Amino acid sequence: VSIANQVVKDILSEDPHFEVDLINTSYSKFEEQLGKFSFKKFFFYLSQNLKFIKIFNSKIIYMTPGQTFYGVLKYAFFIILGSILKKQLIIHVHGNYLAQEYNSLNRIKRIVFYFLVSKFTKGIVLSDSLKENLTPFLDESKIFCLPNFAQDYLYKEEKKLVNDELRIFYLSNLMKEKGIICLLKALKNLEKNNIKYKAKVAGNIDDKFSEEIFQFLNELENTEYIGIVSGDDKKNLLKWGNIFVLPTFYKMEGQPISILEAMASKNLVVTTNHGGILDIFKDKVNGYLVKKNSIKSIQDILTYIAINK
Repeated sequence: VSIANQVVKDILSEDPHFEVDLINTSYSKFEEQLGKFSFKKFFFYLSQNLKFIKIFNSKIIYMTPGQTFYGVLKYAFFIILGSILKKQLIIHVHGNYLAQEYNSLNRIKRIVFYFLVSKFTKGIVLSDSLKENLTPFLDESKIFCLPNFAQDYLYKEEKKLVNDELRIFYLSNLMKEKGIICLLKALKNLEKNNIKYKAKVAGNIDDKFSEEIFQFLNELENTEYIGIVSGDDKKNLLKWGNIFVLPTFYKMEGQPISILEAMASKNLVVTTNHGGILDIFKDKVNGYLVKKNSIKSIQDILTYIAINK
């Protein structure tokens, strides 16, 4: 979402028809348990409201809120103020969980949630299959589909072949629901079966789970954790690899930019039928589908690729 927001800002800033201002509501610390209340977050987001003057000075207010109750609530002041001032309010949903969260809330929270989201004048989702996230709140004529993207520089890679060894990489936050533990266990089994490979893992780790994840990483001889990558480091990772693995079952998953980045840079993709992934991915065309939360399924596909290079 940060990449997408940066691209929106950059493109509009270059357009002479727009003057763009920004309120950066990104919380500095990564936590896997999204949507949980904490006082540190509360005071951080409360301080963001001091920038409310920017709402007065803008005609269009574009937001990419979270998909949980608190993920929406933290924008409440901006939403209500924008609505009172008759501003055009646009919500861009980068996942597939908003409606599910709404349906799971108790009566009071549902009322608050509906009140806030229904104040938006337009909504954007990533594909037709994800429109249902906004249909409880907005008329369908006000909901627009805008597919995710990979940045232009990634399309310049030559076609790759898996002709020597599997160069596997993972590029996403290292979250259990993103399938990182399943992948690391599958790689361990490849080593036991003498399947030749190298792997690089990139992404942020929640401090609460870092010890467990590093325990798995440290058991692997051919896998390297390279931290958070961006710019040339990310470009080099995408160029180095030939197989991208994202075995996600993350409940808020929409249409992962990382899959599009991997495909744009000519990598074979191994992923799951989850969220809006099948709107951008075809099994046995762009790569292979694996079962969710299945070590064996990942291991079997990687073994198949190794045998059938």
